[in-house]
Amino acid sequence: MKLPVIKHLVQFIEENDEDYINETIETLENLTEAPGLKDEEIDVIGEIISNMYGSIEVNKMIKEGKPQKEALNAFMKRVLGSIDK
Repeated sequence: MKLPVIKHLVQFIEENDEDYINETIETLENLTEAPGLKDEEIDVIGEIISNMYGSIEVNKMIKEGKPQKEALNAFMKRVLGSIDK
C-alpha cells in the first residue's frame, strides 16, 4: 500500500463519491479472473485494489471526525501492525 496513492484516492472520494471507488474495485476484482493474465499483472491489479480499499477505510475515519493526516497515519499503523503479526 502506498500512502500517497491512498491520499489521492481519498481526495477523489471527497470531490466525487465513494461509489466510483466501489464500482472500480468490483471491476478490477472481476478483471483478475480474466484468462491469460500474468502473475505480475494480477499483482499490480491487487495493489491498486488494496489502495482503493485503504482509501475507503481512511475516508470512513475522516467521516467519523478524524483529521485526514491522523486518519492516514492510523490506517498505516494498523496495516503495519497486521503485517508484523
